[in-house]
This record gives sequence, structure tokens and C-alpha cells, in this order.
Amino acid sequence: MTIQTSSSVYGVGISPDGKQVVSGSEDRSVHIWDTLTGDLIRELKGHTDWVWSVAFSPDGKQLVSGSDDKSVCIWDALTGNLIKKLNGHTDWVQSVAFSPDGKQVVSGSDDKLVCIWDALTGGLVKELQGHTGCVQSVVFSPDGKQVVSGSGDKSVCIWDALTGDLVNELKGHKSCVWSVAFSPDGKQVVSGSDDKSVHIWDTLTGDLVKELKGHADWVWSVAFSPDGKQVVSGSNDKSVHIWDALTGNIVKELKGHTDFVLSVAFSPNGEQVVSGSSDTSVCIWDAFTGDLVKELKGHTDSVRSVAFSPDGKEVVSGSSDKSVRIWDALTGDPVNRFMKQALGGSSDQSIISKTIKRTSDVYTTGVPEGVTSSTPTHTCTGRSPLKTGFVPAWVGWVQGGYGYKGG
Repeated sequence: MTIQTSSSVYGVGISPDGKQVVSGSEDRSVHIWDTLTGDLIRELKGHTDWVWSVAFSPDGKQLVSGSDDKSVCIWDALTGNLIKKLNGHTDWVQSVAFSPDGKQVVSGSDDKLVCIWDALTGGLVKELQGHTGCVQSVVFSPDGKQVVSGSGDKSVCIWDALTGDLVNELKGHKSCVWSVAFSPDGKQVVSGSDDKSVHIWDTLTGDLVKELKGHADWVWSVAFSPDGKQVVSGSNDKSVHIWDALTGNIVKELKGHTDFVLSVAFSPNGEQVVSGSSDTSVCIWDAFTGDLVKELKGHTDSVRSVAFSPDGKEVVSGSSDKSVRIWDALTGDPVNRFMKQALGGSSDQSIISKTIKRTSDVYTTGVPEGVTSSTPTHTCTGRSPLKTGFVPAWVGWVQGGYGYKGG
């Protein structure tokens, strides 16, 4: 099934029951789609600039979105009404997530702040100050007691979600940290960085448990397996690595993509890995053998966001070609026929093959005009590269699944 939108899709998420998909887009809107029919259920309007990160609440009744308009919006997933618009950030909001109990929302911004909000009242609970660079990735711990954030200042910070205190500042990366995630038991954190490495940290002591070296270029996306025994990472070196979280050894190096790997995620049972790439493909891999199970072709531009459905039977992908696609994880086939539903008013499938040109000659393929894909440029510590250079993947946290924001 292909769900066609009017602008590039930067974040996707699946509802806990697997019946709906949410997408955030360059057209300033948030869309809710029916996974069975592909129909547009709701178009949520309220943002005034690009929407980078989206997520369902744990009960599926609400949505949260973060935007370049510096705001965080909480929506009613049933009616599409804007419940609360959370204003407090002074720069682009790059990452948002609900707490496990759904009572709070965390956001990370280019203003160097991490904010915790009350999801019911919209009040600012805590403003977490400590980063000296843009905050690229945030997520709550599984028990909701802590928050982890990754930043352009090269650090990973663990915060007490109740007091707002900085519990541990994890230093060891030599460049921008794009992606962070907690292990399922909350005892460890994994981070991926421009320095080509993946780090595993002890959340209690702040010690670096393992430095995983093997990638030859930037690491955009990382995630733990559901049992916490493995880590997956996607890199600009065109590869996906599966690591042993205990020993730090490479278990499998998955090669098949021909361009940057922007997003990775484990299936709920841990038996498969999905990856999305600038080569326009989505790949499903066997996590045990490392074999390529299915190469899903249909997108015509960079695939920025991928996730498994909660039952593991489907994969959803969001792309710069303005489409959200739903795939059968077993057969690799689209779940349904192509749906001609362009929100921009066109029903011509060719609309998704067009290149969208942004300000400053930045294309949605992620590469500025005149710059080859092997030489991306950005300034991570001052501003996000999204409108001034290389554009990474921006993946919303998927409640009930195992996909994390890549970058």
C-alpha cells in the first residue's frame, strides 16, 4: 500500500494496536492513516513549519508532534483536535516522545534544551539545561523515571524525569550524537555518532561499557533488540551492523544498500531487522543469519523512517518521495494496491518522483546541490543540518515497537 502525501515525509509511527499510521511532513501537517485501507483518517493542522517527529501515546488515544515552528503539539487521535500547543522552545523541535504511562511528553530542540511537559495540562514540568549544542534525540526510560538525550555537543545526558537533575553526562563521542535509546530493562543506553562509533553506557554509573567500532562513516540510527542482548546500527557507510551488547563484537554486517542507511529497527520478536536508505529501498534482514530476506522497492527517494507494526507482520516506511508505504513483512509485497491520494490535489503518481527543492539549494535527497553523497556537510553543534546541509533521518519513537529516532 502506498499512501501519497503532498510533501516529504520525515517521521512515521504506528499505533499500539497497529491499525493506524501517523506521519509528519514538510507540508506542516500531521496525518493519520488507516493501515488496512490506506485512507486518510485525519489531517491535523496547527503547525506553521515542517514537522520532524511524531508519536502515538501508549494507549493510542493521543499524538505528539515536534516542529520547526518551535512548538510541540498534542492531538486527540480520534477527533484530530489540537488538545494543547506547548510553547517554550526557542528553536526547532527535533525529537518528541511520550512517557510510558502517557502522562508526560519530552522534547529536544536546537535551543539546546530538553523539556518535559504535562500531557494533560500542557504545562512545562521541567526544563533540562546542560547541553551546549542542539538536541537531536530524546526518549524516556522504560520505567519513565529517566530521560536520555543526544546532542551536537558530542554528549549523551541522562536526566531524572521527576527532579530534572542531570544524573550522568556521558562523554566519549568525538562528534555529534544523532541517535539514543534505552535498553528494555533501562540499565543501559546506546548512542550513535558522527565519529563512526556506537557506544553502550551504564545508566547507573555513567561508565562507557562498550565502544563498538566497525562502521566507516557516520552512524545515524541505533536501537536495542527486544531482549536487550543485541544492538543494531545504520550508517553512511551503507551498512547495517548487528552487535552483541555484552561483548561489543559485530555479530553480523548486513550489506546490500548502495547509499546511506538512515533508519533501522528490530522486529518485536527480535528475529528481523528493517532498514531504510538513501538508495530508496527498504530492506528486511534475518537478525540471526544476516541474510537479506526481502528488498522492498517502490519508493523513488530517500527512505528516512522505518518501523515494524506491533505484531511484526507489517513494515511502514516514510520517504522524501512524499509517500508512506505499508509492506507485508513476510512476502515483501505492498499490503494493498497503489492509492492515488495526493493531498496536494493531484492524483498522478508521478508527483512522488519529482525532486523537492528547498531553501539554500538543499534537496530532500539529503545532499546539497553540488555535493556528492560521500561528502555530506553540516555544522552539528550550532544548528541542525536540516536546512543548511546534509539531511539525516528523523524517526519518531514508535510506542509498542522497537524503532528509535535516527538523528
